Amino acid sequence: MSDQTLLVGDVGGTNARFAVARMVEGKVVLDHHESFPASEHPTFLGGVKAFLDGCEVKPSGGVIAVAGPVTDGAIDLTNSPWRVSEPELATLGLEPVKLINDFEALAWGAPIVPEDELASLGGPSEGDPHSTLAVLGPGTGFGVSALVRDAHGNEMAMPSEGGHACFPPGDPIEDEILRILRRRYTRVSIERLICGPGLLNMHRALAEIEGRETHIDDPAEITTTALKDPNTPCGNTLARFCAILGAVAGDIALTTGARGGVYIAGGIAPRILPFLQASPFRERFERKGRFQPYMEAIPTKVILHKHAALLGAARVAFKEAG
Repeated sequence: MSDQTLLVGDVGGTNARFAVARMVEGKVVLDHHESFPASEHPTFLGGVKAFLDGCEVKPSGGVIAVAGPVTDGAIDLTNSPWRVSEPELATLGLEPVKLINDFEALAWGAPIVPEDELASLGGPSEGDPHSTLAVLGPGTGFGVSALVRDAHGNEMAMPSEGGHACFPPGDPIEDEILRILRRRYTRVSIERLICGPGLLNMHRALAEIEGRETHIDDPAEITTTALKDPNTPCGNTLARFCAILGAVAGDIALTTGARGGVYIAGGIAPRILPFLQASPFRERFERKGRFQPYMEAIPTKVILHKHAALLGAARVAFKEAG
């Protein structure tokens, strides 16, 4: 196994990241990182080929994590026009190759992220090592997964489309946000609010509730303004975003029994980390009525490692390779 070189990838709605993975003394090592906007290549296959053409040592197979459900070895990315299947990837000389959900890869990767690449959002420093851990987070969309673990060292990652579960309002203002968004979407999922485009949805809904106009049409402008001055409408929007993220993370912890910890992944959380740590995130995470003591014992952390999904994909790749 130690002399194998395998391809690993992490493909989202906005960016594609690739690396070659090796196993050195029982640990995953990633080399030849490359990242590019998905828009640079009209097809997924073209993007993978471009990466492989730049590799000195050609991978024999591998695992690519993708932002969407994988069905019968094929993927239709939820927030991207890219399409691909495992048989198509085999035409590039990658065999075996496996497609998995990106948050499934993050679930495999979370336990091996170095401690200095994690940031606490509250709770104890460690969870139960024999219990499930959950991974979730906002980026272009909202992903959810869990790594089921037991006392015998068995592990199984659970792919999911939990980001498309219904948005659960937690107070009268969130009731109003839901009412406003229902005019547009009929059914309002978590992802309609807790992701980049969702931040804009929330900002516009709050403006309507407060009876003010807003001309912002870029989520990045909301976060930039909020980080400069939290005492602005943008700051209020981002604080509400963090609060709802905490409530949703708590619901997912209850649903999956994630006493091993909850890890926040995705591109947004690391960029707003100090704001998120000072926000109502943890209070809303723990605010689960009779189950507040249960929630208080669960650590919540942000994954800062830029290639955590690649680490997880590599774990799966080496398991598949035997």
